Amino acid sequence: MARPVPRRLGSIPRMRPRNGVRVATVGVLVASLVAKPQVRRGMIFYAPLRELVISLLPKPEPIVVDVLYSTEKAEWIAEAEIEFEANYELDGHPIDLRMKKMGSREMYLAVLDGEEQPDLISPASMLQINLLQDLSASKFGTPVVNPADRETCRRMLLTPVVLVAWKDRAQVLWGDDPNSHMWMRLHDALTNPAGWEAYGHPEWGYIKFSHTDPLKSNSGFQTILLMTYNYFGKTSGLTSADILSDAGYQQWFAEFEGTISDFGDSTGTYMQEIIAYGPSKYDMVAVYEATAIEQAENAVGRYGELQIYYPPATHMSDHPFCVLDAEWVSPEEAQAAQMFMQYLESREVQERALLDHGFRPVDGSIPLDQPGSPLRLYADNGFRLELPPEVEVPPGDVLQTLLDFWARNVQR
Repeated sequence: MARPVPRRLGSIPRMRPRNGVRVATVGVLVASLVAKPQVRRGMIFYAPLRELVISLLPKPEPIVVDVLYSTEKAEWIAEAEIEFEANYELDGHPIDLRMKKMGSREMYLAVLDGEEQPDLISPASMLQINLLQDLSASKFGTPVVNPADRETCRRMLLTPVVLVAWKDRAQVLWGDDPNSHMWMRLHDALTNPAGWEAYGHPEWGYIKFSHTDPLKSNSGFQTILLMTYNYFGKTSGLTSADILSDAGYQQWFAEFEGTISDFGDSTGTYMQEIIAYGPSKYDMVAVYEATAIEQAENAVGRYGELQIYYPPATHMSDHPFCVLDAEWVSPEEAQAAQMFMQYLESREVQERALLDHGFRPVDGSIPLDQPGSPLRLYADNGFRLELPPEVEVPPGDVLQTLLDFWARNVQR
């Protein structure tokens, strides 16, 4: 893989609709022989031959923007892609978005290994961007992304990690509110060899909780980060020393994860399975809020009532879009990528993310409780407008330490 070359992007040209193309001079000369001109705002148009003339002119080359994005937002981004390509151009050139879905971890590793050379990437969260920044700086001497640069790297959609549980089980375990000790109480319940018998329900068997593999899925990564922060009783300042030097934490973490029989690859699959199989397979799972919303209707009338619980501190899947700072990204490609980011931030596209797909918009002026909002529609299931405090995203080296610790002590 070629060494990335730092560069500074120029200003972003104003996004211009591709409709209403003005006929070039050659078209005016041809049309003037056979058609009466129409004058609009001082410009001459020859409507009868407009389409013919345009068809004779050479087509401008498209600006191709290669985009890697995580699967969770596939439907939302597919809609936006079609609308953007149909309506926007850069300096007369159409913009061709070449989209490819990938897992978030797979995405940044493919960039590091040179398997992919995208212009724009969008993993599920800033966790992967921080890792890519740290690892690319170590490998190439300069990072290929800069999460602190708002021009080139921005949060686009928000959805926190939640626990989805069968309400009767959760009520027995912690009532209406698991409070700040949720992860500690869940650990104690999972590691109790008596299982549900210890809570007066031997017929329920063992307590069954799961999350995805943090090496393959962002929601699993976020879950072990929240567990770790909760153990240390803080929401910022997590260090590698915390993870590597505290024997009590290491034992607690290994015990907790040791109760999970299988770590899946897909957050969506967990949500589908808890609905399809009921508490015979899972009493509760950690998933994205948007994933729970997506499946809310499917849960009605199955095995009881599903309830949503928010951890005492949360972490957002913020779906950042970041332009890479690498030699294969031309200034024109970078500008076109930033235009697409601007479009995704538009009110209409952000509002659609909320109403149609259950994501929280990054545009804070969009009301979350508006008519049609799923957060309002499914409020009785525990969905909330206000969220717990958000934990700090640790530096890339700390995140890598956490993943390495999980791989060495838990992965199977």
